[in-house]
Amino acid sequence: MRPWLASGALALAGALSSCGKGEHAGADAGVVASASASAVASAPAPERAVPGADVPEPTPPPSSARACPPEMMHVPGVVCIDRWEAHLVDKKTNAVLSPYYPPTRKLAVHLEQTWEKERFTIGGPVAQATPVPPLPAWQHQIDPEPMAVSKPGVTPNGYVSGVIAERACQNAGKRLCKHEEWLTACQGQEKRQFPYGESYKQGACNIFRGKHPAMALHDNPSIGHLDPRLNLVKEGSDPLLRPTAATATCKSVWGDDAAYDLNGNIDEWVEDEKGRFVGGFFSRSKRDGCLSSVRAHGKTYFDYSTGVRCCRDPEAPAR
Repeated sequence: MRPWLASGALALAGALSSCGKGEHAGADAGVVASASASAVASAPAPERAVPGADVPEPTPPPSSARACPPEMMHVPGVVCIDRWEAHLVDKKTNAVLSPYYPPTRKLAVHLEQTWEKERFTIGGPVAQATPVPPLPAWQHQIDPEPMAVSKPGVTPNGYVSGVIAERACQNAGKRLCKHEEWLTACQGQEKRQFPYGESYKQGACNIFRGKHPAMALHDNPSIGHLDPRLNLVKEGSDPLLRPTAATATCKSVWGDDAAYDLNGNIDEWVEDEKGRFVGGFFSRSKRDGCLSSVRAHGKTYFDYSTGVRCCRDPEAPAR
């Protein structure tokens, strides 16, 4: 399949949009690839923390005083929000879905099979030898019911549409964040534009990286945005997509608690009739911090850089 025949994957996706979005200009379901072996690592187990990226989970208050579930940060009077970007599991079996494929069986299988062939059509021998991450065997056989799980030290799922993001949060007993809630959480108690301060600081959050994964894989940042290898690209030894909370300086603080990676790492869908994701992903070349927002796509759109974190209403503490 060539870039100009990418509509096949769109048909399988249902209603996948292919309009441009900044760094994703020309984003499509293109399934062509070349690669640099030095840019791509083999796929880690999605549930395994990367060494050195372990982040201790905060000790929640006693259940009688808790307004939010243990994995969520409480923004007083506003919202409970996941501390970490979501990885997805099947609600029925709790099996972990690969973070490198959309959580739809037919499309995931199609992309794996297509890229296994198309990676040999562009690039040199080393590039063509770069493997496609394996799709778990169970995902070849079962249509998963995606559920969002928030925990530190895991690879968050990309390839998530706004429709799937909403469903994954609902399956977790939560919901998509409203943009105002998300923005308030990101800016922190001090109401700063960036989670860490008033002005942009390169490297404080995982954004504006020096490498774009589609450029590394395809020699073109505008094509092949459903390549399962994109979120395995590295800059030196540092993965472009990091495990949740691996960027310790990128935390939005409320009281004694914090949420991580609200700016950077992966874009996050929020509630919007027309579709909206916020926060920016690792290679987005913008320095607007918590104000980063994309509204160029409908809710059915997805690519390697779109993920989710969930919200819910706080509960009144028991007296």
